[in-house]
Amino acid sequence: MIRSSGWLVGALALCTVLSALAAEQQPGDFARQWPLALSGAGPWYRLQLPVTAEFSAHQPDLGDLRVLNAAGAAQAYSLHRTSVPPAAKDAETDVKFFPLYDAADGTRRVPDVRVQLAANGSVIDVQPAEELEAGEEALRGWLLDTSAIKAPLINLNFDWTSEREGFQRFTLEASDDLQHWQSWGEGQVGRFSFADERIEQHDVDLAGKPARYLRLLWPQSAPILSSVQITSDLSKAPAESLSWSDPLSGRSDKPNEYIWQLPVPLAVERVKFIVQQPNTLAPVAVYGRSDANGSWQPLQNGLLYRLSQSGQDFVQDQMAMPGQVVRQILLQVDDRGGGLGSTVPRLQVAARPAQVVFKAEGDGPFTLAVGSATVRSAAVPVANGLAVTGEAQIVVAPAPRPVSKPAAPAAKAPAPAPASLAPDWTHLALWLGLLLAAVVLAVLAWGLGRPRSARPR
Repeated sequence: MIRSSGWLVGALALCTVLSALAAEQQPGDFARQWPLALSGAGPWYRLQLPVTAEFSAHQPDLGDLRVLNAAGAAQAYSLHRTSVPPAAKDAETDVKFFPLYDAADGTRRVPDVRVQLAANGSVIDVQPAEELEAGEEALRGWLLDTSAIKAPLINLNFDWTSEREGFQRFTLEASDDLQHWQSWGEGQVGRFSFADERIEQHDVDLAGKPARYLRLLWPQSAPILSSVQITSDLSKAPAESLSWSDPLSGRSDKPNEYIWQLPVPLAVERVKFIVQQPNTLAPVAVYGRSDANGSWQPLQNGLLYRLSQSGQDFVQDQMAMPGQVVRQILLQVDDRGGGLGSTVPRLQVAARPAQVVFKAEGDGPFTLAVGSATVRSAAVPVANGLAVTGEAQIVVAPAPRPVSKPAAPAAKAPAPAPASLAPDWTHLALWLGLLLAAVVLAVLAWGLGRPRSARPR
């Protein structure tokens, strides 16, 4: 009898474990959820996964990611990461630059000029559209000929002869035909002194896109340029294709040193240090490492500042990174500029978003769910050549709130099996195990219920 009881207890335990494994994950078991908006014919959709969602995962490999339909059924999906290409040597090119003159009392934002081009599109000469008397012209900006550069433009560096100190701000525009211009934002350069040292800022980040011509326009008078270099690199991702995280809090274990822990390892391509203290000027060095026990590797050197001049705020708080996978980031600050103040700056990081391809089955709306320490990865490979005819986007709404679990969830019938790109062997094995356990229990119960004959002496 003791032996039969042992088999019965073991079978019951087996059924309990298998039942727990076979139970579908409930939507409320995920830490965060975002509604999705679908466009296109489907049924396959592509979702660019924001870094914010990736940082909400409890598993570094994003094994706890699911796409759910209105009934809470998980959808078949595949996860793709766009790897950062190996660092290529930056190509630095000296480019020709041409002054843009206008009448000193002119009110036009863009000077009216005539541009002479060669057969290959390179600029030969630039002159004002109307003759200007000597002393009546004003230098408003510069036209840069980048037609010989076929790769994306990632950095602009120029020097000027003026010895005036302080910051200069200008608008930056790009064109391929000199007729239609696209804004690439604003640039800031500067030349100033502090602590008996001279600091100069000559670099301007570009949009990471190709362009045949660039135009720099100052609100009043432009400086006289002496040299212009453009850096291009095919391995760099355009700034707008990167996804930014929410601000992260850090800590300071030593004076002028700050450390941030990323929720998951990430191939970081840009960082932003949110400096609150006004009139801040600080040369800095950035380091990274993949775990808390590893050695720090140098990533970038640069200058951070938040300064006011002539009623304008000048801020430089972003830096490009090499795309190395890191889990911790260290910022060392040269305190000769006064440091960053008593408050630890917050950090934002940018990376190429992962892609989730999923098949939408059942009724919508569909939801992205992330953040569970118990579920296993359900991602499956997608066949090459699969026609993805729809796009999915996270609905921009009030910041997603943590999803609280119900105190006592009611029993729920198993949800329909999610659409799959391959047989779901895990669920099949679990249900076969349950069936086998039930058969064992029935046999044991039948054996225990039979009349027993006298045991031979």
